[in-house]
Amino acid sequence: MSLHATVLAGIPKSNYSLYHKIRFLVGDPTALIRIEGGEDDHSMFIVRDIEMQRARQHARADRISCPADHAPQGGLSGDRETATAEATAEYLTRQAVTSITTDRSLPYIFAYHIQQRGISIQYDPQLGILERRQKDADEAAWLQESQRVTEQAMRMACELIANADVNDDGLLIHQNEVLTSERVRSAIDVFLLERDYFNPKSIVACGPTGADCHDYGTGPLSTEQPVIVDIFPRNRKTLYYGDCTRTVVHGQASDDLVRMHMAVCEANAAGCAAARPGVTGEFVHEATIQVILENGYQTGLPSDDEPDSFCSMTHGTGHAVGLEVHEPPLLDFGGPELLLGDCLTIEPGLYCRALGGVRVEDMIILTEDGCRNLNTLYTGLDWKV
Repeated sequence: MSLHATVLAGIPKSNYSLYHKIRFLVGDPTALIRIEGGEDDHSMFIVRDIEMQRARQHARADRISCPADHAPQGGLSGDRETATAEATAEYLTRQAVTSITTDRSLPYIFAYHIQQRGISIQYDPQLGILERRQKDADEAAWLQESQRVTEQAMRMACELIANADVNDDGLLIHQNEVLTSERVRSAIDVFLLERDYFNPKSIVACGPTGADCHDYGTGPLSTEQPVIVDIFPRNRKTLYYGDCTRTVVHGQASDDLVRMHMAVCEANAAGCAAARPGVTGEFVHEATIQVILENGYQTGLPSDDEPDSFCSMTHGTGHAVGLEVHEPPLLDFGGPELLLGDCLTIEPGLYCRALGGVRVEDMIILTEDGCRNLNTLYTGLDWKV
Protein backbone atom coordinates (compact mmCIF):
# COMPACT_ATOMS: atom_id res chain seq x y z
CA MET A 1 0.00 0.00 0.00
CA SER A 2 1.39 3.40 -0.99
CA LEU A 3 1.13 6.25 1.46
CA HIS A 4 1.21 10.03 1.32
CA ALA A 5 3.11 12.34 3.68
CA THR A 6 3.45 16.01 4.43
CA VAL A 7 7.06 17.12 4.86
CA LEU A 8 8.47 20.34 6.28
CA ALA A 9 12.22 20.64 6.61
CA GLY A 10 14.96 23.11 7.41
CA ILE A 11 16.29 24.92 10.47
CA PRO A 12 13.51 25.93 12.89
CA LYS A 13 15.45 29.00 14.03
CA SER A 14 15.10 30.46 10.53
CA ASN A 15 12.25 28.47 8.97
CA TYR A 16 9.29 29.98 10.76
CA SER A 17 6.67 27.76 9.16
CA LEU A 18 8.53 24.71 10.46
CA TYR A 19 9.02 26.28 13.88
CA HIS A 20 5.34 27.19 14.08
CA LYS A 21 4.42 23.57 13.46
CA ILE A 22 6.93 21.98 15.80
CA ARG A 23 7.31 24.77 18.44
CA PHE A 24 10.86 23.61 19.08
CA LEU A 25 13.76 26.02 18.67
CA VAL A 26 16.96 24.53 17.31
CA GLY A 27 19.65 25.76 14.95
CA ASP A 28 20.36 22.47 13.14
CA PRO A 29 18.72 20.93 10.05
CA THR A 30 15.54 19.00 10.89
CA ALA A 31 12.57 17.40 9.18
CA LEU A 32 8.97 16.99 10.27
CA ILE A 33 7.11 14.18 8.52
CA ARG A 34 3.37 13.55 8.83
CA ILE A 35 2.34 10.10 7.55
CA GLU A 36 -1.28 9.97 6.42
CA GLY A 37 -3.73 7.43 5.05
CA GLY A 38 -2.43 4.21 6.61
CA GLU A 39 -2.88 2.12 9.72
CA ASP A 40 -0.12 3.97 11.57
CA ASP A 41 -0.69 7.67 10.94
CA HIS A 42 1.85 9.68 12.92
CA SER A 43 4.34 12.54 12.88
CA MET A 44 8.09 11.95 12.98
CA PHE A 45 10.58 14.67 13.86
CA ILE A 46 14.17 14.01 12.73
CA VAL A 47 16.69 16.09 14.64
CA ARG A 48 20.36 15.98 15.62
CA ASP A 49 21.09 13.26 18.18
CA ILE A 50 22.20 15.62 20.94
CA GLU A 51 18.87 17.48 20.69
CA MET A 52 16.65 14.39 20.94
CA GLN A 53 16.08 14.50 24.69
CA ARG A 54 15.10 18.17 24.60
CA ALA A 55 12.90 17.50 21.56
CA ARG A 56 11.07 14.69 23.39
CA GLN A 57 10.18 17.20 26.11
CA HIS A 58 9.16 20.14 23.93
CA ALA A 59 8.63 19.30 20.25
CA ARG A 60 5.11 18.80 18.92
CA ALA A 61 5.58 15.41 17.29
CA ASP A 62 4.47 11.86 18.00
CA ARG A 63 7.95 10.40 17.55
CA ILE A 64 11.51 11.72 17.74
CA SER A 65 14.54 10.28 15.98
CA CYS A 66 17.93 11.31 14.62
CA PRO A 67 19.45 10.83 11.12
CA ALA A 68 21.49 7.82 12.26
CA ASP A 69 18.23 5.96 12.96
CA HIS A 70 17.41 6.12 9.25
CA ALA A 71 20.74 5.63 7.53
CA PRO A 72 20.44 4.37 3.93
CA GLN A 73 22.35 1.30 2.78
CA GLY A 74 25.38 3.32 1.73
CA GLY A 75 25.53 5.25 5.00
CA LEU A 76 25.04 8.92 5.75
CA SER A 77 27.03 11.86 4.48
CA GLY A 78 29.42 13.58 6.84
CA ASP A 79 27.66 16.84 6.05
CA ARG A 80 24.91 17.45 8.62
CA GLU A 81 22.30 18.94 6.27
CA THR A 82 22.91 16.30 3.59
CA ALA A 83 22.67 13.53 6.19
CA THR A 84 19.34 14.89 7.46
CA ALA A 85 17.98 15.01 3.92
CA GLU A 86 19.22 11.47 3.22
CA ALA A 87 17.61 10.22 6.44
CA THR A 88 14.34 11.91 5.57
CA ALA A 89 14.24 10.23 2.16
CA GLU A 90 15.14 6.87 3.72
CA TYR A 91 12.41 7.17 6.33
CA LEU A 92 9.82 7.97 3.67
CA THR A 93 10.98 4.98 1.62
CA ARG A 94 10.77 2.59 4.59
CA GLN A 95 7.24 3.85 5.28
CA ALA A 96 6.23 3.08 1.67
CA VAL A 97 5.48 6.73 0.99
CA THR A 98 5.16 7.40 -2.74
CA SER A 99 4.27 11.10 -2.69
CA ILE A 100 4.63 14.07 -0.38
CA THR A 101 3.15 17.54 -0.07
CA THR A 102 5.37 20.38 1.01
CA ASP A 103 5.37 24.15 1.37
CA ARG A 104 7.34 27.02 -0.17
CA SER A 105 10.20 26.67 2.31
CA LEU A 106 11.45 23.14 1.57
CA PRO A 107 15.23 23.31 0.92
CA TYR A 108 16.20 21.91 -2.45
CA ILE A 109 18.65 19.47 -0.85
CA PHE A 110 15.67 17.69 0.74
CA ALA A 111 13.69 17.78 -2.50
CA TYR A 112 16.66 16.31 -4.38
CA HIS A 113 17.15 13.32 -2.08
CA ILE A 114 13.43 12.63 -1.85
CA GLN A 115 13.05 12.64 -5.63
CA GLN A 116 16.12 10.40 -5.97
CA ARG A 117 14.14 7.73 -4.12
CA GLY A 118 11.32 7.93 -6.68
CA ILE A 119 8.96 9.90 -4.42
CA SER A 120 6.91 12.61 -6.12
CA ILE A 121 6.61 16.09 -4.62
CA GLN A 122 3.46 18.21 -4.65
CA TYR A 123 3.74 21.89 -3.79
CA ASP A 124 0.99 23.56 -1.75
CA PRO A 125 1.52 27.36 -1.69
CA GLN A 126 -1.00 27.75 1.15
CA LEU A 127 0.39 25.02 3.39
CA GLY A 128 0.84 26.45 6.88
CA ILE A 129 -0.18 29.98 5.90
CA LEU A 130 -3.68 29.90 7.39
CA GLU A 131 -2.43 28.04 10.47
CA ARG A 132 0.15 30.75 11.15
CA ARG A 133 -2.48 33.44 10.77
CA GLN A 134 -4.94 31.95 13.26
CA LYS A 135 -3.07 32.46 16.51
CA ASP A 136 -3.76 29.95 19.28
CA ALA A 137 -3.91 30.74 23.00
CA ASP A 138 -0.15 30.33 23.49
CA GLU A 139 0.65 32.61 20.58
CA ALA A 140 -1.83 35.24 21.76
CA ALA A 141 -0.17 35.24 25.17
CA TRP A 142 3.31 35.54 23.63
CA LEU A 143 2.18 38.43 21.43
CA GLN A 144 0.59 40.15 24.40
CA GLU A 145 3.83 39.81 26.38
CA SER A 146 5.92 41.15 23.51
CA GLN A 147 3.59 44.10 23.11
CA ARG A 148 3.69 44.79 26.84
CA VAL A 149 7.48 45.10 26.78
CA THR A 150 7.32 47.09 23.54
CA GLU A 151 5.05 49.58 25.27
CA GLN A 152 7.50 49.85 28.16
CA ALA A 153 10.28 50.69 25.72
CA MET A 154 8.01 53.17 23.96
CA ARG A 155 7.15 54.96 27.18
CA MET A 156 10.83 55.21 28.10
CA ALA A 157 11.75 56.63 24.67
CA CYS A 158 8.90 59.14 24.45
CA GLU A 159 9.45 60.40 27.99
CA LEU A 160 13.19 60.71 27.31
CA ILE A 161 12.39 62.99 24.38
CA ALA A 162 9.62 64.96 26.06
CA ASN A 163 11.60 65.68 29.23
CA ALA A 164 14.86 66.72 27.61
CA ASP A 165 16.27 70.21 28.04
CA VAL A 166 16.54 72.54 25.05
CA ASN A 167 19.37 74.86 23.96
CA ASP A 168 19.22 78.27 22.29
CA ASP A 169 19.11 76.64 18.85
CA GLY A 170 16.00 74.61 19.74
CA LEU A 171 17.91 71.32 19.92
CA LEU A 172 17.11 68.83 22.67
CA ILE A 173 19.74 68.24 25.34
CA HIS A 174 20.07 65.17 27.57
CA GLN A 175 22.89 64.73 30.10
CA ASN A 176 24.64 67.81 28.69
CA GLU A 177 24.76 66.44 25.14
CA VAL A 178 22.54 66.95 22.12
CA LEU A 179 19.83 64.29 21.99
CA THR A 180 19.83 62.59 18.60
CA SER A 181 17.83 59.88 16.88
CA GLU A 182 20.82 57.63 17.34
CA ARG A 183 21.02 58.18 21.11
CA VAL A 184 17.32 57.44 21.57
CA ARG A 185 17.63 54.39 19.36
CA SER A 186 20.56 53.12 21.45
CA ALA A 187 18.56 53.64 24.64
CA ILE A 188 15.73 51.56 23.15
CA ASP A 189 18.18 48.82 22.14
CA VAL A 190 19.70 48.59 25.62
CA PHE A 191 16.29 48.66 27.32
CA LEU A 192 15.09 45.74 25.21
CA LEU A 193 18.33 43.76 25.35
CA GLU A 194 18.13 43.82 29.15
CA ARG A 195 14.67 42.22 28.84
CA ASP A 196 15.91 39.51 26.43
CA TYR A 197 14.55 41.03 23.24
CA PHE A 198 16.23 41.34 19.87
CA ASN A 199 15.46 44.79 18.45
CA PRO A 200 15.65 45.55 14.74
CA LYS A 201 16.55 49.16 13.99
CA SER A 202 13.82 51.35 15.51
CA ILE A 203 12.43 54.43 13.78
CA VAL A 204 13.10 57.70 15.62
CA ALA A 205 12.34 60.31 12.96
CA CYS A 206 12.05 64.01 13.79
CA GLY A 207 10.37 66.80 11.85
CA PRO A 208 10.50 66.70 8.03
CA THR A 209 12.51 63.46 8.19
CA GLY A 210 9.36 61.78 9.48
CA ALA A 211 7.50 62.78 6.32
CA ASP A 212 8.98 59.59 4.83
CA CYS A 213 7.12 56.91 6.77
CA HIS A 214 10.06 54.45 6.66
CA ASP A 215 12.96 56.86 7.25
CA TYR A 216 14.71 55.62 10.40
CA GLY A 217 15.72 59.13 11.40
CA THR A 218 19.13 60.62 12.00
CA GLY A 219 20.74 63.54 13.77
CA PRO A 220 19.59 66.01 16.44
CA LEU A 221 16.02 66.15 17.72
CA SER A 222 14.32 69.56 17.93
CA THR A 223 11.71 71.08 20.17
CA GLU A 224 8.16 71.64 18.89
CA GLN A 225 8.63 69.10 16.09
CA PRO A 226 6.92 65.70 15.87
CA VAL A 227 9.08 62.64 16.49
CA ILE A 228 7.73 59.33 15.19
CA VAL A 229 8.93 56.43 17.35
CA ASP A 230 8.28 52.96 15.90
CA ILE A 231 9.55 49.95 17.88
CA PHE A 232 9.13 46.31 16.76
CA PRO A 233 11.22 43.94 18.92
CA ARG A 234 11.29 40.16 19.01
CA ASN A 235 11.23 38.04 22.13
CA ARG A 236 14.34 35.86 22.03
CA LYS A 237 12.60 32.93 23.70
CA THR A 238 9.19 32.79 22.01
CA LEU A 239 10.32 34.49 18.74
CA TYR A 240 7.10 36.55 18.63
CA TYR A 241 7.19 40.26 17.83
CA GLY A 242 5.64 43.35 19.29
CA ASP A 243 4.97 46.42 17.14
CA CYS A 244 3.97 49.86 18.36
CA THR A 245 4.25 53.43 17.10
CA ARG A 246 3.64 56.67 18.96
CA THR A 247 4.38 60.30 18.13
CA VAL A 248 5.87 62.70 20.67
CA VAL A 249 6.38 66.46 20.55
CA HIS A 250 8.78 68.20 22.91
CA GLY A 251 7.29 71.52 23.96
CA GLN A 252 4.24 73.05 22.29
CA ALA A 253 2.67 71.24 19.34
CA SER A 254 1.37 73.49 16.59
CA ASP A 255 -2.33 73.63 15.74
CA ASP A 256 -1.59 71.85 12.44
CA LEU A 257 0.13 68.98 14.27
CA VAL A 258 -2.71 68.73 16.77
CA ARG A 259 -5.25 68.47 13.93
CA MET A 260 -3.16 65.82 12.17
CA HIS A 261 -2.85 63.85 15.38
CA MET A 262 -6.57 63.99 16.13
CA ALA A 263 -7.37 62.70 12.63
CA VAL A 264 -4.86 59.85 12.99
CA CYS A 265 -6.24 58.80 16.38
CA GLU A 266 -9.79 58.87 15.00
CA ALA A 267 -8.68 56.77 12.02
CA ASN A 268 -6.98 54.30 14.36
CA ALA A 269 -10.22 53.89 16.31
CA ALA A 270 -12.19 53.41 13.09
CA GLY A 271 -9.79 50.73 11.89
CA CYS A 272 -9.98 48.85 15.18
CA ALA A 273 -13.79 49.06 15.15
CA ALA A 274 -13.97 47.73 11.59
CA ALA A 275 -11.65 44.75 12.13
CA ARG A 276 -13.38 41.44 12.74
CA PRO A 277 -13.40 37.94 11.26
CA GLY A 278 -15.16 37.72 7.90
CA VAL A 279 -14.49 41.25 6.64
CA THR A 280 -11.59 41.92 4.30
CA GLY A 281 -8.37 43.76 4.86
CA GLU A 282 -9.56 46.18 2.22
CA PHE A 283 -12.72 46.90 4.25
CA VAL A 284 -10.63 47.84 7.30
CA HIS A 285 -8.36 50.02 5.17
CA GLU A 286 -11.32 51.81 3.61
CA ALA A 287 -12.80 52.50 7.07
CA THR A 288 -9.48 54.01 8.13
CA ILE A 289 -8.86 56.22 5.11
CA GLN A 290 -12.48 57.42 5.11
CA VAL A 291 -11.71 59.20 8.38
CA ILE A 292 -8.51 60.64 6.90
CA LEU A 293 -10.44 62.01 3.91
CA GLU A 294 -13.30 63.34 6.04
CA ASN A 295 -10.77 65.36 8.03
CA GLY A 296 -9.59 67.08 4.85
CA TYR A 297 -6.40 65.12 4.22
CA GLN A 298 -5.36 63.05 1.20
CA THR A 299 -4.16 59.50 0.58
CA GLY A 300 -1.33 58.27 -1.60
CA LEU A 301 2.16 59.52 -2.36
CA PRO A 302 2.61 63.18 -3.32
CA SER A 303 3.65 63.98 -6.86
CA ASP A 304 6.89 65.88 -7.46
CA ASP A 305 5.04 69.15 -8.03
CA GLU A 306 2.89 68.95 -4.87
CA PRO A 307 3.58 71.76 -2.38
CA ASP A 308 5.38 70.89 0.85
CA SER A 309 2.09 71.54 2.65
CA PHE A 310 0.49 68.49 0.96
CA CYS A 311 -0.51 66.10 3.76
CA SER A 312 -1.58 62.51 3.15
CA MET A 313 -1.63 58.94 4.40
CA THR A 314 0.87 57.25 2.13
CA HIS A 315 0.56 53.60 3.15
CA GLY A 316 -1.90 50.86 4.03
CA THR A 317 -3.63 50.58 7.37
CA GLY A 318 -1.55 47.67 8.67
CA HIS A 319 -0.25 44.14 8.43
CA ALA A 320 -0.20 40.91 10.38
CA VAL A 321 2.40 40.18 13.07
CA GLY A 322 3.68 36.91 14.49
CA LEU A 323 6.97 35.09 14.03
CA GLU A 324 7.80 37.83 11.53
CA VAL A 325 7.04 41.49 12.01
CA HIS A 326 5.40 41.65 8.57
CA GLU A 327 3.19 38.68 7.74
CA PRO A 328 0.09 38.21 5.59
CA PRO A 329 -2.55 39.51 5.41
CA LEU A 330 -2.25 43.19 4.56
CA LEU A 331 -4.86 45.77 5.50
CA ASP A 332 -4.85 47.56 2.16
CA PHE A 333 -6.63 47.58 -1.17
CA GLY A 334 -6.99 43.96 -2.24
CA GLY A 335 -6.53 42.72 1.32
CA PRO A 336 -8.09 39.25 1.83
CA GLU A 337 -10.77 38.01 4.20
CA LEU A 338 -9.72 38.23 7.83
CA LEU A 339 -9.73 35.19 10.11
CA LEU A 340 -10.37 34.49 13.75
CA GLY A 341 -7.00 34.80 15.50
CA ASP A 342 -5.37 37.17 13.00
CA CYS A 343 -2.94 39.48 14.82
CA LEU A 344 -2.91 42.83 13.01
CA THR A 345 -1.50 46.30 13.31
CA ILE A 346 -3.74 49.33 12.92
CA GLU A 347 -1.32 52.13 12.09
CA PRO A 348 -2.75 55.12 10.22
CA GLY A 349 -0.41 58.06 9.71
CA LEU A 350 -0.25 61.46 8.08
CA TYR A 351 2.87 62.86 6.45
CA CYS A 352 3.74 66.38 5.34
CA ARG A 353 7.13 67.59 4.08
CA ALA A 354 6.63 70.94 5.78
CA LEU A 355 5.78 69.52 9.22
CA GLY A 356 6.85 65.89 9.41
CA GLY A 357 4.80 62.84 10.27
CA VAL A 358 2.30 61.61 12.83
CA ARG A 359 1.55 57.88 13.27
CA VAL A 360 -0.25 55.92 15.99
CA GLU A 361 -0.04 52.12 15.84
CA ASP A 362 -1.80 49.53 17.95
CA MET A 363 -1.77 45.73 17.65
CA ILE A 364 -5.02 43.75 17.79
CA ILE A 365 -6.09 40.10 17.74
CA LEU A 366 -9.37 39.22 16.06
CA THR A 367 -11.97 37.55 18.28
CA GLU A 368 -15.39 36.08 17.57
CA ASP A 369 -17.12 39.39 18.28
CA GLY A 370 -14.51 41.81 16.92
CA CYS A 371 -11.01 42.35 18.20
CA ARG A 372 -8.94 42.69 21.34
CA ASN A 373 -6.50 45.59 21.46
CA LEU A 374 -3.16 44.52 22.95
CA ASN A 375 -2.24 48.15 23.64
CA THR A 376 -3.07 50.23 26.68
CA LEU A 377 -0.41 52.91 26.17
CA TYR A 378 -1.12 56.64 26.03
CA THR A 379 -1.57 57.92 22.47
CA GLY A 380 -1.12 61.71 22.93
CA LEU A 381 1.66 64.00 21.75
CA ASP A 382 2.70 65.37 25.17
CA TRP A 383 4.76 62.85 27.17
CA LYS A 384 6.26 65.26 29.70
CA VAL A 385 6.19 63.99 33.29
